[in-house]
Amino acid sequence: MQRIDLKHQYGPVALVTGASSGIGQAFAELLAARGLDLVLVARRLERLTALAARLQETCGIQVTICPIDLSDTTAARKILEATATLDVGLVISNAGFGIKGEYTQVEAGVMTDMLNVNCHSPMQLTHGFIDRLRHRGKGGIILTSSVEGLMGCPYSSAYSATKGFVINLGEGLWAELRDDNIDVLTLCPGATDTEAPALQGIDPKTLQHLMSPADVARLAFENIQNGPVYIPSEHYQKTFDRLLSLPRRDALMAMAKSMKPTG
Repeated sequence: MQRIDLKHQYGPVALVTGASSGIGQAFAELLAARGLDLVLVARRLERLTALAARLQETCGIQVTICPIDLSDTTAARKILEATATLDVGLVISNAGFGIKGEYTQVEAGVMTDMLNVNCHSPMQLTHGFIDRLRHRGKGGIILTSSVEGLMGCPYSSAYSATKGFVINLGEGLWAELRDDNIDVLTLCPGATDTEAPALQGIDPKTLQHLMSPADVARLAFENIQNGPVYIPSEHYQKTFDRLLSLPRRDALMAMAKSMKPTG
């Protein structure tokens, strides 16, 4: 893929949510290396502060930190207020979390938080930033979804539903903003070497075709102009191409068999 001059196309400032670890941190590191100033959003203040200090020292950029919990329905408004005077040209709505297991065993309150983080936040952030991007004449939006958003995934039903929302949001915005010089990419990673699997009760050692967050972020930037949806893993691209070619009942039963918890 052709290397895009990210600072020229999307600078001078990029916003990254979920920046304290995983793919979000990788986005921040790659953007800082390309010379973009950053707005970093996450719950964990200590991690944000340490990351900001490191990137400012090593890359000579400016970093604004926003220690905000995106499960709070006012989070997007707070982020928009905090960035009102900044020329943000790239919005990366990356924060999210998932839940695995039998649907009725998931706590209702946790599902509400997941809905707010995974759906409400990207919807409100894009709604607030699009007019700013239009006013500046160019920009970009990356929404982090998941391959599990490509279909309803048994034993990951609520999570895949939230990520399906993100895919549909991103696809619609991609088409709406084509004439506004605003690139929209919905990123659908497969298994990635982040904290997420362990937090969902999955032993990362059992996962195959695990990608590094740095590779996922790099490939997203290389394909930001190739939307609307991009799957960075060749393995998961082939897997879901095959599943989605099946009658939906057969695909769902195959997923249920492979994802049903054991023990």
